[in-house]
Amino acid sequence: MTISEDPLRELSPVERRTTPGIIADQLRQRILDGTLPPGSQLGEVQLAQRLQVSRGPVREAMQRLIQEGLLVSRRHRGVFVIQLNQEDISDIYATRGVIERAAAEVLMRRDDRDVVATLEALVKDMDEAADARDWKRLSDSDLRFHETIVEASGSKRLSRMFGTLMAETRMCLAALEPAYPRPRDIVEEHGAMLDALANGRRDEALERIDAHMRRAERKLGAVAEPDEGK
Repeated sequence: MTISEDPLRELSPVERRTTPGIIADQLRQRILDGTLPPGSQLGEVQLAQRLQVSRGPVREAMQRLIQEGLLVSRRHRGVFVIQLNQEDISDIYATRGVIERAAAEVLMRRDDRDVVATLEALVKDMDEAADARDWKRLSDSDLRFHETIVEASGSKRLSRMFGTLMAETRMCLAALEPAYPRPRDIVEEHGAMLDALANGRRDEALERIDAHMRRAERKLGAVAEPDEGK
């Protein structure tokens, strides 16, 4: 019998997920998709009863999300889904702008046609999602568009910095839905960014990235609620 070079290559690693990890994943998803809106209070007892687990794993899961910045614990009041105020929003989009400008410059120097093709496919998907008024699909492709630009830079540090903003950015995108009564505006913004990037128009590409960040920040500021706990 001939033994292949790697007889175990078809096996997949076993994912070991603890109960707190599973609970944290469920809560995180519901925060990011807006099911648990900003300002919602999460009760340890109620969650434990709902999930049919003891309070210990729930407490640990909530601590994980507090560390991620998705929940905040307020003394004598409880645990709440974080509310992003105008200062938070400005900081998120200013930081994203710096990261994405740096990544875009690298991308334009490399002139990577495969990355451009990926971005084109994402804009097409945004276009279809806008026609269907499918905000989740639109926002997922939106975020993936920007993530692709950062990943294409090949910089581990830029990717790591962008990764730390992913959860907060998803919260911002969920909040943006009422601010964009015409979803096609988002498609057009990304199409213009793509055209400038694909054709190496450096100054225009960077300005379009900046303008996109400013526009999102402005629209979010109009729908943001003040966070009294800050």
